[in-house]
Amino acid sequence: MAAPHPAPDPSPTGPLTCLVTGATGYVGGRLVPELLAAGHRVRVMTRSPERLRDHPWSGDVEVARADAGDPEAVAAACAGVDVAYYLVHALGTGPSFEETDRRTARVVADAARTAGVGRLVYLGGLEPEDEELSPHLRSRAEVAAILLASGVPTVVLRAAVVLGSGSASFEMLRYLTERLPVMVTPRWVHSRIQPIAIRDVLRYLVACARLPADVHRCFDIGGPDVMSYAEMMQRYARVAELPRRRIVPVPLFSPSLSSHWVGLITPVPAGIARPLVESLRNTVVCAEHDIARYVPDPPEGLLGFDEAVRLAVQRVKDSAVTTRWATASVPGAPSDPLPTDPDWAGGSLYVDEREQATTAPADRLWRVVEGIGGERGWYSWPLAWRVRGWLDRAVGGVGLRRGRRDPDRLYVGDALDFWRVEEREEGRLLRLRAEMRVPGLAWLEFHVEHRPEGGVTLRQRATFAPRGLAGHAYWWAVAVFHGFVFGGMLRGIVRAAEQPG
Repeated sequence: MAAPHPAPDPSPTGPLTCLVTGATGYVGGRLVPELLAAGHRVRVMTRSPERLRDHPWSGDVEVARADAGDPEAVAAACAGVDVAYYLVHALGTGPSFEETDRRTARVVADAARTAGVGRLVYLGGLEPEDEELSPHLRSRAEVAAILLASGVPTVVLRAAVVLGSGSASFEMLRYLTERLPVMVTPRWVHSRIQPIAIRDVLRYLVACARLPADVHRCFDIGGPDVMSYAEMMQRYARVAELPRRRIVPVPLFSPSLSSHWVGLITPVPAGIARPLVESLRNTVVCAEHDIARYVPDPPEGLLGFDEAVRLAVQRVKDSAVTTRWATASVPGAPSDPLPTDPDWAGGSLYVDEREQATTAPADRLWRVVEGIGGERGWYSWPLAWRVRGWLDRAVGGVGLRRGRRDPDRLYVGDALDFWRVEEREEGRLLRLRAEMRVPGLAWLEFHVEHRPEGGVTLRQRATFAPRGLAGHAYWWAVAVFHGFVFGGMLRGIVRAAEQPG
């Protein structure tokens, strides 16, 4: 192992210049705002700068266009950098991902040494002793060894499953648990795992920027809970308010077969799911907690499994509409979903979206939208709405009996039949949250939009976040009626707006 060269002695209070590779990924995209909040200057390295445009921090960072395998471009990105975060992984790129990881790690290590970078920080995987590592964990270990031998002071943080909306490991856990009340599982569900919340991962990563120059080693990082994958699924189900899952182990169920099974059940891409499933056969538990000597645990302690899941699940449910809508809000915590997360992240979300242009004046169209429900009804298939109201009351719901408080105006918080007004923007947006009894969460939105060429368009969107298998079954059971109900409602609203008077 090459001896690390002396690192510069930055001011303990002054800002550092931090290079973040993999900034379009799950951890990198959440690390950048944390570094900015800590007062550092941030440069992000990406081969596709256009992929950064939807990140809320894109205007606050310097962007270096570079492929991690291009020595010249990487050298330019490393110039003048105090701390470089290596968060690049070739997972999901095909069977040659190990060679790709090896090559890009060497390029970045050489560039960092030549540029005089003060520190390298890498987020790798836990490495169990006396076990044959999966290809995924083996590649992580090899990358760590390359960076530690670079001649640059290096810290490797080794973690198991990262808990947070958007994390591939967490999403796999989410989908398996939510979609399968009864699971036939392989032996790996009994492997011991020490997961860690994304909040604590980011806290460690940010703190590594200011570690003393002589700290050159690996640290194991994990949360306070050690459990099997089966226990993780059961505890996830409890936090998500799902019935207890029935797990039937099948010893001959190989990791290869498991990966195909996961690919069938979940939307996590097979190229990512396969190496993650193969890694679950390994015991991934911290052997030490030496990082606490340099980065003490917070006064309240590291975030436990149940609380980390609660934050991820609750934030996704609370923001399921806004984070999937064109005007997505900026989330406020690392466990929040980001609009830039993969389409398969954040849990299942069913959508029925329709739009129709009209010559009706925008103010007239808005009056019809705001006047929906109550005595005026829902502009489509009245019998279907009445039946749905009766069924809701039969199972203890509110049905359609509440009507509306004012025949013409709506306010945030108003009851509207079996909906509640969640958001209203005068002349532009009405969002309703369902309060009927359904196995999940549902919203109905109306957008009145002005077209550049003149006229207006009404966009209507029904969104459903299912809870458990019953939620998925419910959506598909009623999906056949959506054309009549939602299609008819859109046409009926536009038709009413186009009528004179």
